[in-house]
Amino acid sequence: MTAQNEQATLIEREIVLSRVFSAPRELVFKAWTDPKDISNWFGPKGFVTTTHERDVRVGGLWRFDMRAPDGTLYPNRIVYLEIKEPELLVFDHGSDKDNDPGKFRVTITFDSQSDGKTVLTLRQLHPNKAQRLAGIGFGAVELGYQTLDKLAAHLSSN
Repeated sequence: MTAQNEQATLIEREIVLSRVFSAPRELVFKAWTDPKDISNWFGPKGFVTTTHERDVRVGGLWRFDMRAPDGTLYPNRIVYLEIKEPELLVFDHGSDKDNDPGKFRVTITFDSQSDGKTVLTLRQLHPNKAQRLAGIGFGAVELGYQTLDKLAAHLSSN
């Protein structure tokens, strides 16, 4: 496969979200990694996140449920693969079951701007194009931006 074909294949499997936060990257990174912070803001509008287990280290797990406004429960599991404070988080995210075929890789970068703000870029790399499209159909982009809106509100209240 040529480099160009490989890039095209990655693009058709990826969802990318980006936002600028009026907070230093150390604070934005901490909001993603501090067990006390994340349940206060993580998840789309109206969702409640309940953590069952959280170990933020390479190889560590975050097991949590997200309850939708209609009462639907979504069990989740994150396995941390790479952590470079305060600039990078990489993890696999799926349902809370072993060998989940729908899990996807998430890469979050935290970049400082000269004005003290932080550019957060979140990339979801899905196993295949069909799963990416299913995620988009489910509302992954809109729900992802709702989550980032909640993070912005959380950061401004601190």
